[in-house]
Amino acid sequence: MRRMGQANPTGVLDAALEWLRGQGPEMERALGALVDQNSHTENRAGADRVAAMLRELFALPGLGVEGRPNDRFGEHLLVSSAVAGADDVLLVGHHDTVFPVGTFEGVREDGELLRGPGVLDMKGGLIVIRFALAALSRAGLLDRIPLRVVSVSDEEVGSPTSQPILRSLAPHAACALVFESGRPNDAIVTTRKATGGATVTARGKAAHAGAKHDEGRNAIWALARFIDRAQRLTDYPRGVTINVGKIEGGQGKNTVPDLALAHLDLRYSAPADGAYVLEALAQVAREAAGEVPGTSVEVSAAVSRPPMTKTAASAALLGEYAACARAAGLGAAEAPPTGGGSDANTVSAVGLAAIDALGPRGSGFHTLDEHIVRTTLVPKAEALVRFLAGHAR
Repeated sequence: MRRMGQANPTGVLDAALEWLRGQGPEMERALGALVDQNSHTENRAGADRVAAMLRELFALPGLGVEGRPNDRFGEHLLVSSAVAGADDVLLVGHHDTVFPVGTFEGVREDGELLRGPGVLDMKGGLIVIRFALAALSRAGLLDRIPLRVVSVSDEEVGSPTSQPILRSLAPHAACALVFESGRPNDAIVTTRKATGGATVTARGKAAHAGAKHDEGRNAIWALARFIDRAQRLTDYPRGVTINVGKIEGGQGKNTVPDLALAHLDLRYSAPADGAYVLEALAQVAREAAGEVPGTSVEVSAAVSRPPMTKTAASAALLGEYAACARAAGLGAAEAPPTGGGSDANTVSAVGLAAIDALGPRGSGFHTLDEHIVRTTLVPKAEALVRFLAGHAR
């Protein structure tokens, strides 16, 4: 990974790190405030309140903060340094969570852990970014580093309104660091599967199940045949998974159903497998309908995030960041490929070197057991300070 600028004086960096190492309690306080405000993706008002809190947190000397509203979700945020615009380090996060209001609320201390919705996924990562930038600002380095921070409000549903923002920033960036949930042993993610979905619609002909059963054409039967075939497309060695996660259909047991729906989750590892999965599902639909005369089965599918694949550039980025992580006392191994998608998929798909899972170490994201190891907040921020200091002009 090409470094931009001469090494910074050791004393300047040491001063920034010394200040940062005393900020653990303040990092936890700021994180707790963010977690206490529900920001479920569909809770637009709550997401906007968190965005307002982030605006205040990132109002540091040497940074500009702007909102990027949209007509569906909470406000997205873009933070830029004074020299941003070319060869930027792009720091990526999100401030929405998967938990609707009332399902999982508030931050709670539990020994060495902090628990709460979004504490790991991924408000903790946003706090890591903020305090790293605060340390660099105090050291007088922040206005010499070309960087942008993006925090979006719709990542948990595939970033439908924020993907254009990320794609527009990628051509001006040198690399992207994504601060999603930190893994055990601080493993760094370089590979993620593509994520997508499909809605399958089976149509038949309604009829009375007793008096006119022979005149009916059972849409549920056709859909069942599709489901059996579609599930068999899963190929673990190839990295392809198909999950039929929800089905709907029928009016009552005494009516031959004329409509049935299935909702699928699609994942694959290799870019070429996207076309394979879509064509295979279409073929399965034709076969299923052919076995139940008088029915039709149609598939409407889309890929929300392309796969994140490891490249020579992302391998170099991994090596550069890993050295900074080890200097901060963290692990720095490469994580195994993961099936979950993130905004790292989006930026890497347009050719930007990216690594992911740089937030505080923890576990239980998307569950009521979500937590972080609180003592990893400071070293995660320290690793970022070291990395960014090497990119000062």
